[in-house]
Amino acid sequence: MKNKIIKFYNIKFYNYSFLELIDKLVKKKKGYLVAPAASSLSQITSDKEHMIALQKSTVAIFDSGFFCFILLLLRGIRVKKNSGFFFLKKFINYDLVKKEKLLCIDPNKIDSLLNKKFLKKNKFTKLTFYIAPTYSSKNVKDLKLLQLINLYKPKYVLINIGGGTQEKLAFFINKNSKNNQIIFCLGAAIGFFTGQQAPINTFFDKIYLGWLVRVLFNPVVFIPRVLKSLYLVKLFFAKRAFE
Repeated sequence: MKNKIIKFYNIKFYNYSFLELIDKLVKKKKGYLVAPAASSLSQITSDKEHMIALQKSTVAIFDSGFFCFILLLLRGIRVKKNSGFFFLKKFINYDLVKKEKLLCIDPNKIDSLLNKKFLKKNKFTKLTFYIAPTYSSKNVKDLKLLQLINLYKPKYVLINIGGGTQEKLAFFINKNSKNNQIIFCLGAAIGFFTGQQAPINTFFDKIYLGWLVRVLFNPVVFIPRVLKSLYLVKLFFAKRAFE
């Protein structure tokens, strides 16, 4: 069975193409896209703020191959994986966005410099960068960032910090900014292109093995995440999962 929109714990996942997603976001003028990993989704019932941030997103995309697989296996729902890696690759090759103002929110100075070099190489011409502080997991607010957004007025905001926090930050910005911006919560996706993350390419992403490349690249970090993802199966059997 093919569905265009699937609600999982009232998070709206869109089985759309890249251009359909961009079109929806541009028409909304203000909103944010999320690409939750399986390990992140598996924890939503234990983190109320994260769940709300995901539920309030304009668009959620199918970043996780494991999520796509168990959707098909347990619910008979076939969707096309549209990972953060795939979405960002399409975005950086989409000429219509390259002359718009883009604000990057990065985890540290090294990543920020690499991201700047990468985006300039890909002909983005109006760039501003912001180094995110360490946010409290329960109260993600950033008035300094909000002021920057209201002054700079970016068309697009690319959040490159960790999952679970980036969605809460996007929710905060979307709720409180005076500017109409489109926010992409893509976490480490840009690191696949700059070399800061595992060397994932289109082939591994397409056959749902991006997780394996990441495990081999950094087993200490990613083996626990893979194991945590297995809890997602249990969430599928809850009564409210697909209400």
